[in-house]
Amino acid sequence: MKNFFRKIIRICWKILLAFFVLSIFSVLVFRFVPVPFTPLMLIRCVQQKISGKELKLDKSWESLDAISPNLQLAVVCSEDQTFLTNHGFDFQAMENAYDHNEKNRHIRGGSTISQETAKNVFLWTGRNYFRKGVEAYFTVLIEFIWGKKRIMQTYLNVIEMGDGIYGAEAASEKYFHKHAKYLTKSEAALIAAVLPNPRKWNPAHPDAFIIDRQQWILAQMNNLGGELKY
Repeated sequence: MKNFFRKIIRICWKILLAFFVLSIFSVLVFRFVPVPFTPLMLIRCVQQKISGKELKLDKSWESLDAISPNLQLAVVCSEDQTFLTNHGFDFQAMENAYDHNEKNRHIRGGSTISQETAKNVFLWTGRNYFRKGVEAYFTVLIEFIWGKKRIMQTYLNVIEMGDGIYGAEAASEKYFHKHAKYLTKSEAALIAAVLPNPRKWNPAHPDAFIIDRQQWILAQMNNLGGELKY
């Protein structure tokens, strides 16, 4: 029996060691190499196939210089206003989200842009504590290895921005028929406004709720200034 448990422990240590090695290696690789696809992209493709829809995966990897500073600022104002100063986690936002979710049926997230990037690139969807723990681990890794500029670039290239649409360039071409580099403040705020549910809302045809969100984001952009200083 002792030998059996020793074997189990050795196997667990080997699995854990392999996970650490592979995770650190993958983060190092994606520090320099574009992310080709994400787990969510694969999940959406499977869902499209199962439902009999046309397979759609529209994405284009761009440098941060090819993405409008307006959009970079808009997503920070909308999703994570402490992005440049936090270290991957906003504990006040987490506490506020927890208090809100205890009292309301509509779930509010408290994740930072770094956490969302870690989840999108390396993990599956879900809200269980194990996944959140692994997400926190990858968040620490990308904060340490990538830095804020690479995190923002990756976030804006892989995030879901519509049905089968991923990243700033694909969204800009789809909704406003222009390269992401040329998005105006108003257009950037509309794209940022739909991020909580990009398959439900369309920035090219905003309803009253999205217009209200756009106006709030624009006000925040004016308060924070012109461009992000990485």
